[in-house]
Amino acid sequence: MNRLRTAAAALATALVTTFAVAALSAPASAAEVLVNGGFETGALSPWSCTGNLGSVVSTPVRTGTKALQGAASASDNSKCTQTVSVVSGTQYTLSAWVRGSYVYLGVNGGVSTWTPNATNWTQLTLTFTAASSSIQVYLHGWYGTGTYFADDVSLQGQGGTNPVPGTPGTPTAGSITNTSVALSWGASSGTVTGYRVYEGSTVVANPTGASATISGLGACTTHTYSVAAYNSAGESPRSGNVTVTTTGCGTGVPGTPGNVTVGGATNTSLNVSWSASSGTVTGYRVYEGSTVRATVTGTSATITGLATCSSHTYTVRAYNATGESPASAAASGTTTGCTTGTLPKHLLTGYWQNFVNGATPLRLSSVPTTYDIVAVAFADAVSGTPGAVTFNVDSGLSSALGGYTNAQFRTDVATLKGRNQKVILSVGGELGSVSVNSSTAATNFANSLYTLITDFGFNGVDIDLENGLNATYMEQALRNLRSRVGSGLIITMAPQTIDMQSTGAGYFSLALNIRDILTIVHTQFYNSGSMLGCDQQFAYSQATINFLTALACIQLQSALRPDQIALGLPATTQAAGGGYVNPTVVNNALNCLAAGTNCGSFVPPARWPTIRGAMTWSINWDASNGYNFANTVHNHLVSMP
Repeated sequence: MNRLRTAAAALATALVTTFAVAALSAPASAAEVLVNGGFETGALSPWSCTGNLGSVVSTPVRTGTKALQGAASASDNSKCTQTVSVVSGTQYTLSAWVRGSYVYLGVNGGVSTWTPNATNWTQLTLTFTAASSSIQVYLHGWYGTGTYFADDVSLQGQGGTNPVPGTPGTPTAGSITNTSVALSWGASSGTVTGYRVYEGSTVVANPTGASATISGLGACTTHTYSVAAYNSAGESPRSGNVTVTTTGCGTGVPGTPGNVTVGGATNTSLNVSWSASSGTVTGYRVYEGSTVRATVTGTSATITGLATCSSHTYTVRAYNATGESPASAAASGTTTGCTTGTLPKHLLTGYWQNFVNGATPLRLSSVPTTYDIVAVAFADAVSGTPGAVTFNVDSGLSSALGGYTNAQFRTDVATLKGRNQKVILSVGGELGSVSVNSSTAATNFANSLYTLITDFGFNGVDIDLENGLNATYMEQALRNLRSRVGSGLIITMAPQTIDMQSTGAGYFSLALNIRDILTIVHTQFYNSGSMLGCDQQFAYSQATINFLTALACIQLQSALRPDQIALGLPATTQAAGGGYVNPTVVNNALNCLAAGTNCGSFVPPARWPTIRGAMTWSINWDASNGYNFANTVHNHLVSMP
């Protein structure tokens, strides 16, 4: 949690020096030197990306059907490179269309350029004079800033000593079926690595020889193809076109089902319904992932045998004798029976500062009842004992309050619990040094927390480790603690936004692994810059309703329950480096996610009426602003159904 964090934009001061290069025209003899710059082959080759963090994706794309995705991590900037032959002393123009935060384009050992925040496709361009016969061009993101995308990467100039192949012959059609077309063509002259079969701008086959079979087509559909040869110097001009129509006219697959909804929840079942498909329909299949959960002839199905309080996401496909339709849009639902203990259905969590930093110093007993859960920030690491934590009232806070002791703090914990508020101890924070990286540390963590819970009367623990987390050993520690305290133990988490972008990340993995004992994840939707949402279409900017809803949607579409998810925001502009929104925007975001109302341009694909609520950093900063955050958001949470 942020004690005094600078704005995310300050990251730019730590970045490597780049050269701003004016865009110049390529020489008159310019040709494309890069291979697979549009990634339309569906594979990375001949690109290579560090850490296996690069991949070819189908969305978002600028042109064609494929683009590069680089998943930069905290330790790897996902640098993707391609080495090409060039002519020394010759001028070249390198360009790429990119999306994401802090995306770089350059030549190893030479010039580079970058963009700090490309929410939409943005072109980077630079020119240089080759100093050798071989160069390596690159794209990369920046450490810890999330995923970037690139498309239509181009290096224009004179190729090296290996010229591009000659133009292939115009393809001719051979065997044609309901779902496939066989093509062949005259081979290209020169050195040929392989061929690309294009349908428009999309590569649909990449054979090494002069023939290919295009499969997976729809019955009675018309297609136009051309062919280009390629080698390390680049791609040949395309051949002439051939147009073919698959067989099976009059017997095509049905249209895509529409308006899929999930409702009718019980403890063990959900009802899925949809609009009928066009065309000839034999029946419908309801999928959960790649598994068929129901096959019916009507436009609804009841999925039974589900676990109590479990979340599920479904798609629907229509089918007939020809095949299956494309999948519908996904819809999600949660079975009933979720237990929330004595906590409200919708609640507000706030962090109480056990230190002084410019916000209003408070005794714990001064926290208003608009806060349902109070997270005490923070426990301290025990020097020399890995994983162990301790707690004492901060001396600076005690002085600011005219004297505040551990004994008075214990009394205040009991006071809040008497008001039906919960008090938990937060471990970590921006400056925290607690580390649980071994079985011994996990045991020390659980033992020391159990002692503090017993001593001070805490209701639970909050995990806010912002400097690294080992999901395996933290799970071990929390399960140990839960086994000793019992089912009433509250366990919350406060990951940074970047930590909840992918289920493979440590925090997200931990949340999923302990979801049977996890109470709430309060993601910090601030100090984040721009990031992709669940639609994977745009890098949404922080401090907007789209950022809150599109990124919360990632968690809501996971195996976490909606009642385990809350939106974390700063209470005031001083409380964080960036990401503050008016509390009414928090309320609108909750309405959008719960009921589909008051949304921005992003509208979530499902509704999650049991979303838990909100969190703020901090109660002290909120006190400095007349408790505007708590008064606005808590009153709204109470009114939510």
